[in-house]
Amino acid sequence: MRSHSLSDAGFTLIELMIVVAIVAILAAVAYPSYINYIVRSNRAAAESFMLEVSNRQQRYLLDARSYAADLATLQIGAPSEVSNNYAITTAPKAGTTPPGFTVTATPQGAQATRDAGCGTLSIDEAGAKTAGAKGVSACW
Repeated sequence: MRSHSLSDAGFTLIELMIVVAIVAILAAVAYPSYINYIVRSNRAAAESFMLEVSNRQQRYLLDARSYAADLATLQIGAPSEVSNNYAITTAPKAGTTPPGFTVTATPQGAQATRDAGCGTLSIDEAGAKTAGAKGVSACW
C-alpha cells in the first residue's frame, strides 16, 4: 500500500493564484467587449423603432394630409428596451414645403455615456439619417 503525503492532497496556493489571475485576465478582456455589444444592440433597437415611427408618419400623412405632432398622435409607444436607453420624439418640420418631420433618439443614462460617439440619432421624411461624431456610416 502506498501512503499519501500532504503535498499530494490538493492544490497549492500558487496554483490557485495562477488560476485566479488567468480568470481575471479573461474577464478584463471580455467585459468591455460585452458592454460594447450591449451599446450596439440598444442603438439598433432604437434605430428600428425610429424607422417604424417614420413609416407610421408616412401612413399618417396619407390619411391626415400632414405629419403627426407626436408619438401619441401616431398611437405608438416605444418598447421598454428602447425607452430605457433613448428618449424618442417626433415633430413636424416648421416652415417646410412640402411638409416634413424629424424623428430623434436622444440617448439617456448609461447609454449616453457609453455611446457618446454616436450621440443623438435622427431621421427625416426623406430618409436622411444623422448621427454624432462617428458619423452615419458607423452609427446607423
